[in-house]
Amino acid sequence: MYNLSFDAAATSALAQAGHDPHCILIDARIPRLTVRNLAMGAQWKAKGKELAANARGRLFGKLVKEIMVAARNGADPMMNPRLRLVVEQARKVSMPKETLDRALKKGAGLTGEAVHFERVLYEGFAPHQVPLMVECLTDNVKRTAPEMRVLFRKGQLGTSGSVAWDFDHVGMIEAAASGADADAELAAIEAGAQDFQAADEGGNTIFFTDPADLDLVSRALADYRFNVVSVKLGYRPKNPVDPAGLGAAALEEVEHFLAAIDAHDDVQEIYVGLVG
Repeated sequence: MYNLSFDAAATSALAQAGHDPHCILIDARIPRLTVRNLAMGAQWKAKGKELAANARGRLFGKLVKEIMVAARNGADPMMNPRLRLVVEQARKVSMPKETLDRALKKGAGLTGEAVHFERVLYEGFAPHQVPLMVECLTDNVKRTAPEMRVLFRKGQLGTSGSVAWDFDHVGMIEAAASGADADAELAAIEAGAQDFQAADEGGNTIFFTDPADLDLVSRALADYRFNVVSVKLGYRPKNPVDPAGLGAAALEEVEHFLAAIDAHDDVQEIYVGLVG
């Protein structure tokens, strides 16, 4: 996995948008921010607000799709574990109630509108043979597929299974310690997680679970002084590439490639095989 690096102002913009800037995952919700010259006064403040607003809008759009897909199995979050997890995540980032309710009803077919999103995985390599998995939710695969081929021109788009073998499909729980005595290792063992990624200074801990145990573990963590920030199913690289071996120019090329893919409206998540 890969740890994005932001300057202080960009970190602030991410925080306003409901993101943890220290998260070890590239979750594809915000392209890389490269804003400098903090002494730009009012101009920078306006730019920061614009970045935060755009990031927030993109995040809401992605969550609306997830809610609509999950609601196919019932619009009651208490009876639909997957929907409950997504709804909780939407509330944590302050999604307006009207937006949330509309997505629930639309996904459950209560509005009379025909909605169908298909989850599609694209596998391949970024420049310099960095493996990645791109998860999309699309209402038109015939449109998305050729657009992905174009975006992968500077890398390499693989066939199904060509990269997936090098990733584990896991549950991912981002959680913040609620006290100085919170023990991530103990919490992982007692809550039933398979593994965890210890928090960097000021960051959150990532707990990894079997996909079937995601809901159970996320609820259990509160008993061990961890507050859940986000929950999702995703892909964890088995043999991540060390970015130190790429060099600054190569790493920047990879980042530009990822940002271009992330900007596509159908992309929900990007999982990259780089050491965090």
